[in-house]
Amino acid sequence: MSSSSSPSPIRLNDLTHPIVAGLISVIVNYGGTFILVFQAAQVAGLSPELTASWVWSVSIGVGLTGLFLSWRYREPIITAWSTPAAAFLVTALATTSYAEAVGAYIISAAAFVLLGMSGYFEKVIRLIPPGIASGLLAGILLQFGIGAFGGASVDPVLVGLLILAYVLLKRISARYAVVGILVIGLVFLLLQDRVDLSDLQLQLAMPIFTMPEFTLNAALSVALPLFLITLTGQYMPGMLVLRNDGFKTSANPIVTTTGLGSLVMAPFGSHAFNIAAITAAIATGREAHENPSKRWIAGIAAGCFYVLVGVFGVTLAAVFMAFPATFITTLAGLALLGTIGGSLAGAMAEPVSREAALITFLASAANITMLGVGGAFWGLVIGLIAYMVLNGQLPRKRPAETAISESAAE
Repeated sequence: MSSSSSPSPIRLNDLTHPIVAGLISVIVNYGGTFILVFQAAQVAGLSPELTASWVWSVSIGVGLTGLFLSWRYREPIITAWSTPAAAFLVTALATTSYAEAVGAYIISAAAFVLLGMSGYFEKVIRLIPPGIASGLLAGILLQFGIGAFGGASVDPVLVGLLILAYVLLKRISARYAVVGILVIGLVFLLLQDRVDLSDLQLQLAMPIFTMPEFTLNAALSVALPLFLITLTGQYMPGMLVLRNDGFKTSANPIVTTTGLGSLVMAPFGSHAFNIAAITAAIATGREAHENPSKRWIAGIAAGCFYVLVGVFGVTLAAVFMAFPATFITTLAGLALLGTIGGSLAGAMAEPVSREAALITFLASAANITMLGVGGAFWGLVIGLIAYMVLNGQLPRKRPAETAISESAAE
């Protein structure tokens, strides 16, 4: 459970904000990174039917695991496909047969199940000081905050309208700021005919089973990198997003559940899914609901939207991808402003870790990529090394019930 008091009854007006937060997280996920899945499918030479099966399996799998985890633990546990893994597959599938890739997906998923059941990952998470975690999250999200304003040079009218609407709504009714810019942005795009839905035809996706092939080459060149990239690029920052907003569900059932889901869906094309990081932050912070005990509804909503997209395969995914890139980046950046501000405040809150947290923030924002591993991992490593050098000791393991963030005390 989260650090808030026991959940109070859900009223109708408690549903609007978490549902919209769940919807925005889904829009940002499909509109922002899902093109990588289509690129990887094209590189692999997959037929439209196999591509639709991939979309079906990853969307349904993400939706059902997120629904289950959010309902079971009453926390906004948003799951997603592994974006860095999808980027990796764009090149990996060029030299690996599809059946071998499916076998590699199964090996990677089984490894996550074993990791979750072992309990070791949760022990590692609990070693990370709160200031370092906050600095890492702020660094990861910084580019999205900058992106909210960077699009003004490309599409000044749309971006200017969204920013102005956000500020005015924050002044008039802060609770409805994110809901408002979503509605205003969609209306503006429709009035300008910038989202063409005329050819939209809802067609049910049909999953296609692919018999996996297990080879040593695919295990070493696809399964192992897939496991490491997803662990360091998704699970680690994803768990810290939850911790930063005061939610304390153990990493063990999350890793186990998403690993099992990936295992089941792998023969139908799903490469890997996991706890979300960036899009999860949209649903775990105050913008989703002022009361942390109500934010789990955002996880339920996101799961339902993912399942809906999965049922119709490529069709609805293509709709989200049809939104202008500037709309997606500005919407995501503005929706994350509160989380970025809270993370920066948390990073600077404790004098003992302030400088190390600042180093973590800057290193994460630099998005260093080495040895095929992304910026979140290296930002965390650099921050922890700085913490140990500056304080002359290793981080101490914190009790599971210890509050992780001041935001949880609201």
